[in-house]
Amino acid sequence: MFLLISIIFVAIVAIEHFYIMVMEMFLWTRPRTMKTFGLTPELAESTKSLAANQGLYNGFLAAGLIWGLVYPDTSVGQHIQIFFLACVIIAALYGGVTATRSIIIKQGLPAIIALLLVLFL
Repeated sequence: MFLLISIIFVAIVAIEHFYIMVMEMFLWTRPRTMKTFGLTPELAESTKSLAANQGLYNGFLAAGLIWGLVYPDTSVGQHIQIFFLACVIIAALYGGVTATRSIIIKQGLPAIIALLLVLFL
């Protein structure tokens, strides 16, 4: 049961980063995405390639977390999850300092919870 909770939280973090990847790579200039990131149409258009690049990195985070979940050796899979969750937490802290504090809660908190569950369950 507790292992299932850990898996669910890691999957939530992966899905969140996959969704961010889609927004940054493919939906950057859409009204909903611009509202989410607090962008004007002009800023969204001028930063489209930068956002796509950043989206790719979010996709790598999601892929790494999924890889950790499906890796055949659960001990190795757990270490993969720990590494990628730590990457998400570091990115959230950096984003919270350099962009907007809410990133720490929106991206960092789920990753911290998932990491604690992976480490202690």
